[in-house]
Amino acid sequence: MPSIFTYLTSEVDWCEGNFEHSEVIAEYYNTISNVSFFLLFPILLYLNHQYVQQRPLSAYSISFMFLLIGIFSTYYHVTLSYVGQLLDELSILWTVALTYTFWIPKCYFPGFIKDRTQFVWLVGFTTVVCTLMSFIKPTFNAYLLNSISLHLLYLTRQELKKCSNPRVHRTAAFMVMWWVLAISCWLSDKWFCGFWQRINFCYLHSFWHVLISIAILYCCPLFIYFDSQYEIPSFEPELEYWPSDSWPIALPYLALRTPYKRC
Repeated sequence: MPSIFTYLTSEVDWCEGNFEHSEVIAEYYNTISNVSFFLLFPILLYLNHQYVQQRPLSAYSISFMFLLIGIFSTYYHVTLSYVGQLLDELSILWTVALTYTFWIPKCYFPGFIKDRTQFVWLVGFTTVVCTLMSFIKPTFNAYLLNSISLHLLYLTRQELKKCSNPRVHRTAAFMVMWWVLAISCWLSDKWFCGFWQRINFCYLHSFWHVLISIAILYCCPLFIYFDSQYEIPSFEPELEYWPSDSWPIALPYLALRTPYKRC
């Protein structure tokens, strides 16, 4: 039997042709597009530096996981190996787990959970079980991970009902827009590969990497805005945009304002 580290042992082979542009890299464009994940780490930490100062563990942990996703996804698309596929998918799973651990407000905890410590144990146990199950049917992992995003969108909708800030709603709208574009590319590359091969355009999975990274750049400031409202009550959170509020497309970030106190 071939080694699980061997090239082309993955159960999934994306639409892009293998070794067309390099003798070493199996999927060239799917590999180089992972640079977008490497950019997430410094951009998120730099723009949201005020939040990082207040909540360093959550900020650094989740940002570092995006870096790991980039590393493992790069390895996966270079080799299309079984191990590469597992590392890619499990890094996403554990990133989602950390997102739940740090950023889900307590009001959304299950009724039998009394505090965040118990919730962390629940998320940890569930993640370990999903990790073990991923070795049984790796091809199912990607669909499971994408379905989790629907729950995160539901939680976002619930928080938006409580919020009248137009900047928050604008950020959420852009997040959903980029997510829809990203998931459309992922599904189209997966399900309609024959069509894209006929027109010689087999690069939608690389578009997925870039578009989902952009969606994350809108998602993270939105979630840390909600987190700040619950966990950092001494500051008033506000979403700002870089490089300017007037630009039609700009990156959101969290600013923490000291509440004005009247004499």
